[in-house]
Amino acid sequence: MSNLIIIKNKIKNFNKKITVSGDKSISIRWVLLSSIADGVSRAQNLLLSEDVIAAINAVKKLGIKVIFDKNFCKIHGKGINGYNYKKNISINAENSGTLGRLILGLLINTPYPIKIKGDKSLSKRDFKRVSEPLSKFGAIFKLKNKKNLPLTINGSSKLKPFNYFENRGSAQCKSAVIFGALRTEGDTFIKAKKSRNHTELLCKYLKIPIEVKSKKQFDLIKVSKTNKIKNLNYKIPSDISSSAFFIVLTTLSKNSKLIIKNVNINPSRTGVITILKLMGANITFKNKKIYKGEKNADILIKSPKKLKAINCPIELNSGAIDEFLIIFLVAAKAKGISFFKDLSELNQKESPRLYWGAKILNKIGIKTITTKNSIKIFGNPEVKIEKKIEIKDYLKDHRVFMTSTIAALTFGGEWHIHNKDSIKTSFPNFLNILNRMRRND
Repeated sequence: MSNLIIIKNKIKNFNKKITVSGDKSISIRWVLLSSIADGVSRAQNLLLSEDVIAAINAVKKLGIKVIFDKNFCKIHGKGINGYNYKKNISINAENSGTLGRLILGLLINTPYPIKIKGDKSLSKRDFKRVSEPLSKFGAIFKLKNKKNLPLTINGSSKLKPFNYFENRGSAQCKSAVIFGALRTEGDTFIKAKKSRNHTELLCKYLKIPIEVKSKKQFDLIKVSKTNKIKNLNYKIPSDISSSAFFIVLTTLSKNSKLIIKNVNINPSRTGVITILKLMGANITFKNKKIYKGEKNADILIKSPKKLKAINCPIELNSGAIDEFLIIFLVAAKAKGISFFKDLSELNQKESPRLYWGAKILNKIGIKTITTKNSIKIFGNPEVKIEKKIEIKDYLKDHRVFMTSTIAALTFGGEWHIHNKDSIKTSFPNFLNILNRMRRND
């Protein structure tokens, strides 16, 4: 089967109701926390992407039993100290930075070296940012080129707490330290730049000893050792990062309307909604509810009358860090010059996304000015494409693939987009939902 998708026609106007796949961040955290809980945890609507399956395979290597039963995934947790550490364990995080970094926090007491490896893309990403703070607990790390995978971790039986200043806005680094603190005598204190807080909310729901004080730009977090974690039964809500592609598809389409059911709208994740609404997008939350500490809602999107440029406030960056590629498409169709800055974190993702954002727009015919951490986009509401565009060699970054697909369906032209299998890491059902939206049924 070809790994190439060809799109020649723009999408026609639509009025649809869809459900997207389960939230990836919550799915991976559910797997990891359930593996150290006491008893059987059950998840419904668990995202069965390559990243989540890699997390399941990781805990199975640590002696945790995982069973799939009809619509449920069951994890038989063995408690906070229940991992079966063996010699010569190797864990493959595949493409998942979330798994590769978070699991290190759960391995800081391993008596034997454990090797963590990943695919070509993950092996280029910075792991020193998480090994450095975790080493202060007492664990010892050896990394390729002092910052990359593969790495080995040697744990300590005498873990000591410390004070950690997380100033990048990385939820992965923060969560890894929280996980490490669960096994450490005493109190670990974290001052963390604002970022997604799924780990903290799950810990609070599970009554794990964690305290969070929210300040304007930072959160102050205190984590204490725990001896017991209760099992976690969870119906995973839909992923807002996956939903963002369909939100933008509707925003860039004429005379269209879309409802996306039961989406996680955690405030640390809704930067994309705030930014798009500032640009003129017509987005409304319906049927809002709180589920186990998380905010969920249906999202209603209607085609806007016009779109305007934005000088994007940097305080919105962390809440939209995974969605900027798709936000750039909206800026391309907006009237005026949009400016996005302080985005160096984009280049710590699966591919150098700031570079790819500019490259896709340039192929469309949109002028950009980029630096290592900013981009200016000269929007053109009348842009039309009447040529062939090819997208390839992007380190199989799923968001580059999905952004290119939305661009093809809204800007026109003939698009040849390679490596469609890249979506298996986060959103295997993406093309199936897209095909249903293109049908007039």
